[in-house]
Amino acid sequence: MSDPKFTRNFSIIAHIDHGKSTLADRLIEVTGALTQREMKAQVLDSMDIERERGITIKAQTASMCYRAKDGQQYQLNLIDTPGHVDFSYEVSRSLAACEGALVIVDAAQGVEAQTIANVNLALRNQLTLIPVVNKIDLPSAEPERVLAEIEDELAIEATDAALVSAKSGQGIAELLEMIVARIPPPADRRDEPLRALIFDSWFDSYLGAVSLCRIVSGRIELRQPIRMMSTGKVFEVLKLSKLTPKAVDVRELLCGDVGLVSGSVKEIADTRVGDTITSQKQPAPDALPGFEQARQMVFGGIFPVDSSEYQNLKTAIEKLQLNDASLAIEVESSNALGFGFRVGFLGLLHMDIIQERLEREYGLDLIFTAPSVVYRVYQLSGDMLLVENPAKLPDPTKIDRVEEPYVRMTIHTPEEYIGSILKLLQERRGVQQGLEYYSNKKVVITYEIPMNEMIFDFHDKLKSMTRGYASMDYELTGYKPGDLVKLDILVNAHPVDALSCIVHRSYAAHRGRALCKKLRESLSRHMFQIAIQAAIGSKIIARETLSALRKDVTAKCYGGDISRKRKLLEKQKEGKKRMKSVGNVEIPQKAFMAILSLDD
Repeated sequence: MSDPKFTRNFSIIAHIDHGKSTLADRLIEVTGALTQREMKAQVLDSMDIERERGITIKAQTASMCYRAKDGQQYQLNLIDTPGHVDFSYEVSRSLAACEGALVIVDAAQGVEAQTIANVNLALRNQLTLIPVVNKIDLPSAEPERVLAEIEDELAIEATDAALVSAKSGQGIAELLEMIVARIPPPADRRDEPLRALIFDSWFDSYLGAVSLCRIVSGRIELRQPIRMMSTGKVFEVLKLSKLTPKAVDVRELLCGDVGLVSGSVKEIADTRVGDTITSQKQPAPDALPGFEQARQMVFGGIFPVDSSEYQNLKTAIEKLQLNDASLAIEVESSNALGFGFRVGFLGLLHMDIIQERLEREYGLDLIFTAPSVVYRVYQLSGDMLLVENPAKLPDPTKIDRVEEPYVRMTIHTPEEYIGSILKLLQERRGVQQGLEYYSNKKVVITYEIPMNEMIFDFHDKLKSMTRGYASMDYELTGYKPGDLVKLDILVNAHPVDALSCIVHRSYAAHRGRALCKKLRESLSRHMFQIAIQAAIGSKIIARETLSALRKDVTAKCYGGDISRKRKLLEKQKEGKKRMKSVGNVEIPQKAFMAILSLDD
C-alpha cells in the first residue's frame, strides 16, 4: 500500500482522565492490530508508573490496518499523547507528526482547562479536529450540554461530533469511518528526496539509539546510509519497524508512514528530537522546521542519602536523560548533603515522576531539595545572571533588581468554589485578569501569578478545596521585578545551604518561623544550647532555641556544704560555654527529609 492517500496520521488529545488511552485500546482492538490474547487495558501505557497512576507520560504510537465500508484498505497511524499540563511538550511533538486530531471530552465533566490548551496547540499546527464525546454510557452523562460547551469554549463545530463509549466500544465503528472521511491524507511527496522528522527517541540496550519518525517525503530503506541534518553525521539503517503497538519489522518506510528507525547510532545525542533525517546519496536541500527546545520551569537538587551512592545516581540520571530529552542536569555540591545534581523539570508532576522512576527503576535512596524557579538577577554592574539555585544568589549589596517568572493561569471550576479559589490566588500574590461565567454554573478564572507561588503545593490545595472538580492550566508569560530576598537558615550561627530559599519579602518572616520550628522538632538535643535562626543577609527575622541536655553533676554530693555543689555547677557552665563555641551540630538526613516536605 504505497499510495499516501490511503494513510491517515492522527493523534488523540484530551484533558487528563477523559479516556484517551481507553479509546486507543478500542481502536486497536476493533482494527485487529493486536490479537485478543495480546490486548490488555491501557496497552499504550508501557511504563509501570503510567499504569499505576492511570496517566500517559510518553507519547506512544500504533499503526492499524482498517478496511473501510467502501472496501478500501487504509493505514491509520495513531499517536497517543499525554493529557497533563507538564507534558504539553510531548503533545506538541506528537501533533507535528499528524494531519488531524480527535478531541475527546468527557460526557459528564465537559470541557476542562487542559482540553483548551491542547486544542490551541493543535490549531497552531493547522490540524483537522474531530470532536468526540466519550463516556456516553455513564448515568451522569449529559452529551447535549457537552456539545454546547465544545462549541462555546473550543469554537469547534460540534453538530456532527462522534458520540462514543470507549469502555463498551459503542460508536467506535462510526468513529473509524469519520477518521477516514475527515482527516486529510499526508501530502504526496514520494518523488522528492528523503526527509523524516524525529519526534521521539530513546535508548535501547540492544539496538542503541532508536528514533520514532514521520516520513514527510521520499522513502527510507534497510542498509541505506542516512544523514542527520543538524550534526551532519552519517549512519547506516540496520532495522526499520512499524508499531502495531508491538514492533513489526518492515523492509522500508514510505512517504506518510510513521515508524522506528535504528542503525549504527550509539549515542542518543545523535538522534535529537526535532531533527531531520535525509539520505546521504541524495540529501534534501533544507531541514524540516523542528520544535522549540523544552523549557525547564522547575529546578530541584537531588542528593543520595548515602554519599557512596553518588556514582550510581549519576549513571541512573544519564540513562533517564536518554529517554527523556526534557531533563536539564548539572552537578551540584552542598556542605550539608555532599555531592548531587541540580535537575531542571518541566513542572511538578514531571519532577514527581522522575523522583519515583529513580527510586524504583534504579533502587536509589534520595533526598530532593525544595523546588525553585529560574530568577533573573540584574547586578549594579549591568550584568544579568540566571539563578535557579538560592546558593548562587550574589551579595544583596551588588544586586540592582531581581525578576521572577510569571504564569497566566486558567482555572475551570463549578461556581460554588469561586470564593475559596480567589482567596487562595490572592494569598499567592495573584492578579486577576478575567472571570467568565459559562452556562451550567461553570466559571473560568484567569489570573497572573508568580510561578514561585505555584510550584509548592498550589495544585494539591486547589484540588482539595474544590473536591477535585477544578482543573488548571498555565503558560509562562514573562518576567517581572519583585521584592525578593534570600532566606538563610543558621544553626549555631552556621548557614545550612540546603535549606536556603528565595522568597518574597512579605512572606519571609512567616516562612522563616515555620522552617525554624520544623528544624527544632527534627534536631536531637546536644550537651549545649543550639540557636536556630532565619536571616535575611545579616538581619535575624526568626529564632527558635533548642535547650541543652544537662548532666546531673551534683548527684554524688549528698549533704555537706552548698559551696561544693556551686563549684561543680560553675565548672559545668564553663564547660558548656566552651563546648558551644567549638561544638558542631550534625544535621541528620531525616531532619532534611522532614523539612523539605514542609508544605504549609
